[in-house]
Amino acid sequence: MTLPTTPVPPAPGAVTPTIVLVGHGMAGQRFLEALAERGTTRRARVVVLCEEPRPAYDRVRLTSYFSGTTPDGLALADEQFLSRHGIELHLGDPAAAVDLERRTVTSRSGRTLAYDALVMATGSFPFVPPVPGRDSAGCFVYRTIEDVLAIEEYAGNSCRTGAVVGGGLLGLEAAGALRGLGLDTRVVEFSDRLMALQVDAGGGRVLRRTVEQTGLRVHTGVAAERIVADERGAVKSMALSDGSRVETDLVVFSAGVRPRDRLARECGLSVGERGGITVDARCRTSDPHVFAIGECARAADGNVYGLVAPGYEMAECAADAVAERFAGNGPSARDGAPRTFGGADTSTKLKLLGVGVASFGDAHGTAEGSMDVVYSDSRAGVYKKLVVAPDGTLLGGVLVGDAEEYGTLRSLTGSVPPVPPESLILPAGADGPGKGLGPAALPDGTIVCNCHHVDKGAVRAAVSDLGCTDVAAVKKCTKAGTGCGSCLKVLGQVVDAELEVNGVPVDSGLCGCFAHTRAELYEIVRTLRLTTFGALLDTHGREEARQGDGCEVCKPAVASVIASLAPAIGAEGHVLDGEQAALQDTNDHFLANLQRNGSYSVVPRVPGGEITPEKLITVGEVARDYGLYTKITGGQRIDMFGARVDQLPGIWARLVEAGFESGHAYGKALRTVKSCVGSTWCRYGVLDSVRMAVELELRYRGLRAPHKLKSAVSGCARECAEAMSKDFGVIATASGWNLYVGGNGGATPRHADLLAQDLSDGDLVRLTDRFLMFYIRTADRLERTSAWLERIEGGLDHVRDVVVHDSLGLCDELEALMAGHVANYQDEWAATLADPEKLARFVSFVNAPGVPDPSVQFVTEREQVKPDLTLLSGPDIPVRTTDAALEGTAAR
Repeated sequence: MTLPTTPVPPAPGAVTPTIVLVGHGMAGQRFLEALAERGTTRRARVVVLCEEPRPAYDRVRLTSYFSGTTPDGLALADEQFLSRHGIELHLGDPAAAVDLERRTVTSRSGRTLAYDALVMATGSFPFVPPVPGRDSAGCFVYRTIEDVLAIEEYAGNSCRTGAVVGGGLLGLEAAGALRGLGLDTRVVEFSDRLMALQVDAGGGRVLRRTVEQTGLRVHTGVAAERIVADERGAVKSMALSDGSRVETDLVVFSAGVRPRDRLARECGLSVGERGGITVDARCRTSDPHVFAIGECARAADGNVYGLVAPGYEMAECAADAVAERFAGNGPSARDGAPRTFGGADTSTKLKLLGVGVASFGDAHGTAEGSMDVVYSDSRAGVYKKLVVAPDGTLLGGVLVGDAEEYGTLRSLTGSVPPVPPESLILPAGADGPGKGLGPAALPDGTIVCNCHHVDKGAVRAAVSDLGCTDVAAVKKCTKAGTGCGSCLKVLGQVVDAELEVNGVPVDSGLCGCFAHTRAELYEIVRTLRLTTFGALLDTHGREEARQGDGCEVCKPAVASVIASLAPAIGAEGHVLDGEQAALQDTNDHFLANLQRNGSYSVVPRVPGGEITPEKLITVGEVARDYGLYTKITGGQRIDMFGARVDQLPGIWARLVEAGFESGHAYGKALRTVKSCVGSTWCRYGVLDSVRMAVELELRYRGLRAPHKLKSAVSGCARECAEAMSKDFGVIATASGWNLYVGGNGGATPRHADLLAQDLSDGDLVRLTDRFLMFYIRTADRLERTSAWLERIEGGLDHVRDVVVHDSLGLCDELEALMAGHVANYQDEWAATLADPEKLARFVSFVNAPGVPDPSVQFVTEREQVKPDLTLLSGPDIPVRTTDAALEGTAAR
């Protein structure tokens, strides 16, 4: 396949040089972009020979296919770019031979092209260990979109188990993909730990523990010895070097990659002893007319780099050299000097299976005299290590479980930080001299964007000298943040800091529709008693947005504000009343969580986890009669999955009749208040935790907030309810209740902080009322209490002053707002069932109300239904889920 182009005609009498690019991966596409930026595509014919059936795509995000990204959504090059610059792209037609003497390249289809410059960007190929049986049906590699599609197709053919050979970056991604396909998955790694290249032994232990908590089973220190096939030649098990056997229906080999240098070897180019086309600092091979970039090249420093950033840097160097050759007037680099490649930073940040992992600099402490500074919390799944030289210079580090500070730490590498290194890795929320270390601490020479080698000084210059006023403009000007994206947080901080230095106001508005923050909008709605989104947009929206309808950011945020203030401002309290219904997020539209196959979950409230036998029977009967999947969750509730949207009213009619209420699993509201059995049953219990959990859950049920709220009450210091990982948690003592706030057990775990201790029942409720209403009043949209507590000026001390000591004189008002909520609470499902207008929305098809959605199909597993994963494919179903969403610089 050849994509259409619009070649630029040469000047009369001129000879048009030809540039041939072999390979169209990420490095190859960056080379084309760099040629276009230098104007070379206007002076030369550019031809690309591509082996794959599709143009360049983002291999870094390959696993995102399993979370709904289509192959087209991964594309890096579009037809408009190629056509605009006259680039000829031949898909599915790789280079087969190169004649260095004649300067020609012949493709697999027989096309022969004479070249003036040849650029090899052939990438790498997956290494498959010489394991007997590796050619059996059901054995795959994990490298291209076609590999992913083949794995998905085979897995849908009654596969129940899968195994991945290789526990590195790509291996864990592959494991996440198999898990996303519903397979019981194992990882087999020859090294003694996962991701041995990126993390040390301590980080490996934490990573393994966290990965196994996701349901994967890990085998380290063993090798795959043989693939055992059945009589049909299909995989049925894998024998390991320790004598054990793993039953599996599918095997993915992900044991590393090797440079694709066969073409270079066969034509006589110099190749490294361990593979890789040898190049000099300008990416020139042993033939002056041939260049090599990316994973197929062995750089001048003797290394083969398998990361995006070095590949991009090599592409820039080669583009400079090629452009210089055809420019006719000296170097064409934008700074006037030829660009060279002498090595690269191999720092990496990514997220695998929901676990943040990062390494930077000398992560393993190989420098003589280096010392380690370590923080480890295995219970929270967090491990942080900094490698420091004797003079205090930060040499590198490893982060597992919490990689939030990767950008700042990587930027400080090679310098002496302005604070003690131990303060840089304290857990979130801890006080210390390094708390709040911002972009001002970074010297101008520190690299902010590793992919495009943009330092802080260049970002500052873009703001101060070139007039960029936001991150989008800086990205366009410098390319910072347009690669892997791991630098965006630090980039934004540097941009905002430089704008403030220049006296330029930083736009902190909620979105393009409002210049106000969520907290400011809360005060506007409360003070002016505005009861509709339209009234707020008309009076306080940005001028250019006032004639519009709002956006996906501000509509649900304002809906939450109005709902939380409804009793105080006289607004309609039900989320499906009037205009409110049009503002809600997807789940709130049907008062249920949308699941991956288009069905919905039903989650009744079970305060404190306490439930009567009669209600248990009702839940069982409803689940049985509607064929729902049932699960007892970690939040002490019984969830039912698999309901069609048209079945929801009938299900809830029975539940409401039995005394159940909505559990608000679909809303940004209180979810649950967990509890242990407390002093009523437990011999260690100090106070009645169940009674208090029920009281708190019934008090705060339905309370709309910027984000979901979770709570727990433990009856003694043994903390069986895990109260310290909740937004507000309560622990009984011999003298009363201790109230903890700002905990989070999610992707970034955080222990809650002690707000007040030894409280009576009344004081506990009063302070909790104040805390929750102050949070709702001042937090940003989608900001959990943990992030809010760290962001708000003054942190915990300020919150304590306001909530406990009433330093702002707000407590009466906060208590009154909560009292209004409690007094006006109504169960959303009970109110919906009583309103025919609201019930009318619960149909699969508006134009065919009685027709169920035929795409909602199930299969049986462990005596219960589950979604039929074989139907979840194609570009129109954005509901796949996997936790292995890569955020880092690693290439494929």
